Amino acid sequence: MIQLGPPPPVPAGPSRRRGGPRGPVFLGANLAVLGWLAVAVVLLIAHRALAQPMWLPVHALLLGAASTAIVTWSGHFTTTLCRVPDPPQWRLVAKLGVLNIAAIASVLGVITGADFLTGIGGAGVALLAVAHGAELLAMKRSALSARFDYLVGFYVAAAAALLAGSAAGAAMAFGITRWYERLWLTHVHVMLYGWIGLTVLGTLFTLWPTTIREKISERNAAMARRALPTLVAALIVVAAGLLGGSPLLTATGLLGYAAGVVLCMAGLWPGRGFTGPAAWMLAGATAWLGVAVVIEAGVLIAGRSFDLLPGFVESALLPMLAVGFVAQILLGALSQLLPILVAHGPPIRKAVMGYLDQGWQVRVCAINLAVLLVAGPWPAPLPLIGWVLAAVSTAGFVVLALRLALPVALCGPLDAEAIPPHPRAVTGLVAGAAAAALAVALAWGTGAPAPPVAAGGVGAARTVELRLDNMRFSPDVIDVPAGDRLVLRVTNDDGLPHDVHVDTGERTPRLSRGQTAVLDLGAVHQDRDVWCDVPGHRAAGMTMRIHAVGAAARHQHADAGSPAPTAPDPMAPAPMPLDLAAEPAPGWAPYDAALAAATPGVHRVELHAVDRELDIAPGRREIRWTFAGMEPAPTLRGRVGDTFEITVINDAEMGHGIDFHAGALAPDQPMRTLAPGERLVYRFTAHRAGAWLYHCSTPPMSLHIANGMYGAVIVDPPGLPAVDREYVLVGAQLYAGAPDSDAKPASIRAGRPDGWMFNGTAGQYLHAPLRARTGERVRIWVVNAGPGDAIAFHVVGSQFDTVYKEGAWLLRYEPTGSAPAGGSQVLDLAPAQGGFVELSFGEPGHYPFMDHDMRHAENGAHGIVEVSG
Repeated sequence: MIQLGPPPPVPAGPSRRRGGPRGPVFLGANLAVLGWLAVAVVLLIAHRALAQPMWLPVHALLLGAASTAIVTWSGHFTTTLCRVPDPPQWRLVAKLGVLNIAAIASVLGVITGADFLTGIGGAGVALLAVAHGAELLAMKRSALSARFDYLVGFYVAAAAALLAGSAAGAAMAFGITRWYERLWLTHVHVMLYGWIGLTVLGTLFTLWPTTIREKISERNAAMARRALPTLVAALIVVAAGLLGGSPLLTATGLLGYAAGVVLCMAGLWPGRGFTGPAAWMLAGATAWLGVAVVIEAGVLIAGRSFDLLPGFVESALLPMLAVGFVAQILLGALSQLLPILVAHGPPIRKAVMGYLDQGWQVRVCAINLAVLLVAGPWPAPLPLIGWVLAAVSTAGFVVLALRLALPVALCGPLDAEAIPPHPRAVTGLVAGAAAAALAVALAWGTGAPAPPVAAGGVGAARTVELRLDNMRFSPDVIDVPAGDRLVLRVTNDDGLPHDVHVDTGERTPRLSRGQTAVLDLGAVHQDRDVWCDVPGHRAAGMTMRIHAVGAAARHQHADAGSPAPTAPDPMAPAPMPLDLAAEPAPGWAPYDAALAAATPGVHRVELHAVDRELDIAPGRREIRWTFAGMEPAPTLRGRVGDTFEITVINDAEMGHGIDFHAGALAPDQPMRTLAPGERLVYRFTAHRAGAWLYHCSTPPMSLHIANGMYGAVIVDPPGLPAVDREYVLVGAQLYAGAPDSDAKPASIRAGRPDGWMFNGTAGQYLHAPLRARTGERVRIWVVNAGPGDAIAFHVVGSQFDTVYKEGAWLLRYEPTGSAPAGGSQVLDLAPAQGGFVELSFGEPGHYPFMDHDMRHAENGAHGIVEVSG
């Protein structure tokens, strides 16, 4: 417990500078920094439970904690070093008030989906940037010393970057979507490298010598004046390259920025060694900034395009800079500066520094190890463990800092003798949590241990390297002399998880990319079948044969008295038809086929891959693999030029991915398979109109689609007129049974579904008809999810006067009053194709709609449009 003594008497004469670092406003500002750090840690831990993207804790760190610290300390360093009178306190209060309200509005805008709040937050940040930059320029004009005027130059350039970054952010929020990806990339770069990067690098020319107990030399100032124009010019080139769509220009700017960082580090490099948490964290943060810039430039040069850049920024650059640069620079700077805030006199300051420094080695190691884990291409749960390490190291310091700062804010100055010099509980917590996270990471990363080799085996021992890649075993046949012992050393080189299952029961754990396991099969006397047991992989051809050379041509299963598993016979009788006359279960509700009108702008959607029990036919429910817990997945709708930003989170127990036909992206990163617990942001711009399919991208895709992982994206053709009613029907084949059964892939290959359906349930619109009125124009969008059969969509008793298929008008209604030249009876769609038809009904009645392949219609692919007068 910290004991507080009475405040010291105020000396006679001029009052103490209440605007200085020990004033109440300054202390409150730094409490806000600590509060934002705590919020970032909480959001980092809880963002999955809140169903929010990683954007949330990152912006709490960058826009909340880092920006509050910058506004607070940049003004202080300017007034102190340039010998400028303290400005009125209300200015700092007003600036911090605008900044924190803007940060809260931005965060709430993302949580609630209210883009106008995010836009208001961006406008508030822009206002702050103008006010802060103007105040700094006014200080420079009234400075009594020009020795440190370079510092104001860094700060004013940073404020200009903040203005540009907030303008780009507001433009995205207010619906400027044609350049959405370029604006997003520009926003990220000018905020990180400009607003935060320039401020930090400029401040280091003052803070670093103080940290290592050296004087600020003329050499420091000279290198700062060289580095500033290099950094500013490079940042302008980076922004121009991003907005202009030039990877080469962007990479050139990044290399120039890296050169500026090198100039800063060269100007600050000490003539002797350095110790303590502040020095190590400031050095580590600056190094990670340089590493991030160089790696990003390498990605652009190697790829020669922006195709991989958004994914790299999202998955690697932002985590590296957020943890390694921003969080670490805040912890290092506060370690150096917080004693100035709460300590009065050298003895108290020394005690406070000892209190804060306790356990710093663990924090430094944990946060830098965290950078490697969160920014690397590692399988789960290594990135998660990295975020845990980052949260633990940050939270450990925040707890220590708040235990000092809060009592000072509430009760007054500290009593040096009562400050506990060794808070072992906090250190033990940080060290224990870091050690536990590291242990889990190592245990997960190395895979399961090799099983012990049995003694006394018959015959020679043979070890075979078995590789798993591209949904195949290599080799897929192993010849071993009968009686010899066989050991398989299995390595998964594929991006998908795989395992190895032997028909006699031996098996490996499920292996992620790069993991290895050893499987000892003992003496082999009979031929053996081997396969991957991940659902659908065996049916997709992931099988292997072990041939016992010299043994009788018989199978191990024959000795066991049970037949070997075989694929279903394609000539076997078709499954029993669905009972479409059955009544739906109580509480059943149909899939809502009504389609809302398109709204222009940025479409942000979060899709969780989850297993869910759903209705597949009246009165029949089964477990399905889904996006967002529904089949089909939510229909997304927009217009040409709109941007779609979909966050995919895999909450299932096996790998899943996603593929949007409405986008045009290199599939390597956005369509990769996500391990359980992983997420990605899939961002694309709709350049062409059409009715597009999206589906799971994980092989075998036929199984994932047949199990329910599909949906539609509607991109309106330009000038599409409004109609009275719009519906969307996503057709698919129905394969019943357990999602991971071996029989299902065989049925898919044989093209023998159990039924056909629209919108995930066979025959549902017989029990819940679609509605219309006579004379109304009705538009029906149809997308064929497959995975195998074509659709011939037809409405009995009516004709289509408009047909739009695969981006082209085949027939178009012209409301001229003259008789139409022709009509259409069927919209024919191959698997993955889409389009729409329009029609009107002349009289009341019940109009059946169906897939006019009668096998499909009679087994679920039909419904009713109920037309009233």
